[in-house]
Amino acid sequence: MNPASLLAFLGLLPRHAIGLGFCLVVLVAAVAALLLRNRRASDGARRPARPRKPGAPGPVEIYVGNLSYDMTDDQLRALFAKYGVVESARIITHRPSGKSKGYGFVEMPHRPEAELAVDKINNTEVMGRRIRCNEAREDSRPDR
Repeated sequence: MNPASLLAFLGLLPRHAIGLGFCLVVLVAAVAALLLRNRRASDGARRPARPRKPGAPGPVEIYVGNLSYDMTDDQLRALFAKYGVVESARIITHRPSGKSKGYGFVEMPHRPEAELAVDKINNTEVMGRRIRCNEAREDSRPDR
C-alpha cells in the first residue's frame, strides 16, 4: 500500500486525490506548518516576537557579542548571575550545524541589576575574547 492510499484509507485525503504529487504537497505543507508553529529557542522557551525598546519598563534584554564559540548557555547565565536574577540566557547557533554564532542574549527582570551587569561585564575578557554587551535594540529589519 503506498502512502497516498494509506492517507486516503485513514480519511486524511479524499479518495479521488491519491496522486503522489498531491500527497507530497500536502505532506510538505503540513510539516512546514508544524515547524513554524512550534519554533523554539535553544533553551526551549518561546522566542519573543521582537526585543523591547531600550529603556522600556519590564524585563531587560541584553545583547552579548564577541563570545567564545565554546561558551555554553549555562556559562553565559553564570556570568550574569553574579549581578542578579537571570530569567534566560541563550547563545544563538547556526541551525544546520548547531555551532555558536558568537553572540547571545540574556534577559534579566530587574533594570538596576541588568545595568550593573552590563557596566561590569562590557569590554572584559571572557574565555580569551573581549566581549561586548549592551541593552538589545528593537529589530530594525522588516517582518519576514
